[in-house]
Amino acid sequence: MHDAALAIALVGILIFAAHLFEAIFRHTRIPDVLPLVIIGLLLGPLFGIASPTHFGAVGPIFTVVTFILILFEAGTGLSISSLRKTYKETLMLSTVTFAVTVAAVGAAAYFLTGLGVVKSFILASVAGAISSAIIVPMLSHLNMQDEGKTVLLLESSITDVYSVLAVISLIEIAKIGDIMDFDIGLTVGRLLASFLLAAMLGTVSAFGWSFILNKVRGLQNSKFTTAAFVFVIFGLAEWLGYSGAVAALAFGITLGNIGSLRLPKLNNGHNAGLSGLNISEKAFFSEMVFILKTFFFVYMGISLQLANWWLILVGLVLTVIIYIIRLPVVRATVLKSTPVLDASMLAVVIPRGLAAAVLASIPFQQGMPGGDIIQNIAYAIILISIIVTSLLVFLIDKTKFKRFYSWFFSNLGQQTKSAS
Repeated sequence: MHDAALAIALVGILIFAAHLFEAIFRHTRIPDVLPLVIIGLLLGPLFGIASPTHFGAVGPIFTVVTFILILFEAGTGLSISSLRKTYKETLMLSTVTFAVTVAAVGAAAYFLTGLGVVKSFILASVAGAISSAIIVPMLSHLNMQDEGKTVLLLESSITDVYSVLAVISLIEIAKIGDIMDFDIGLTVGRLLASFLLAAMLGTVSAFGWSFILNKVRGLQNSKFTTAAFVFVIFGLAEWLGYSGAVAALAFGITLGNIGSLRLPKLNNGHNAGLSGLNISEKAFFSEMVFILKTFFFVYMGISLQLANWWLILVGLVLTVIIYIIRLPVVRATVLKSTPVLDASMLAVVIPRGLAAAVLASIPFQQGMPGGDIIQNIAYAIILISIIVTSLLVFLIDKTKFKRFYSWFFSNLGQQTKSAS
């Protein structure tokens, strides 16, 4: 009973602390996710007060539920106009970043770890997944235009899909033992299906839900029914072999923009019968996401493994490579009209998180030789990338360090206004 009382008190303290960290973020630009992860590290790997085993099967389910709701809530805040302006840029940035990251990190891992070619590139593919679960809570506090925020959010979802397919494909190659026996065409087909069909499923489902939402509101305690429907869409997409993350994001984007869509064939240009989220529902989801992400990042800190200092050092080297190669990629792929501050944030807000942690555990769980090395290095990359992102966001926003990025992106438009 005594331990339960302490645990409940700790829950309350964490919620108050999360509000404090968010206020600090607004004033200092030190992301609130960092102190939450540090609290998890203190409770878990450093002092051994808690471990993922204490949460049993609930822990992994909790992380997925949080991830779904974060994506959905972020999608409701995206505008269709921003999507139209940025989708080409986002696809180019995401694809080039992932390809260059996998190539550079894979080569470095090959020489630093002795894992071999295929396993080194499995690690590199894991490291290619940018975390939307970490980026989304930061977006509202970053001094960026809507288009830049949209690029960050969409890129994180795209790289998740790239990473999942790349890791699964490379694990299959490792089992086969010969890359020549691998079906590249099948992998590309899976990639296209995962994107397009998942987005279609999320969009169509959002229209269907919007037609019945007003009737659902007549039920008691109905605010959570939309979230429940998002869970159904996510699960259905994953069961069909598509990307549940893309489906949840597409559902949120469509439902969030339902009032501005024109459907003349259905209702003479007016959206009669279509209903989006109202103010109270948006506030409800915002509060729920805030609470869930607070415990999510603490749980992530508890789950990180820091067993081998050499592997942590390797993770540090690979993380530095990731951030160095991101600079020329952003400069080469973003629009010339992108403000320098937006380009700077695009270059540094690339933390790794939930998707990378899940993917890193697959080789180890399957008993692959070297799977423990892949997992430990990936965990180090996740932790170090969160720290580096937090530090660079602070330096760019609050110190003269931003002059370096102003110089590097000096060929982009509006640099004088953004850098001033």
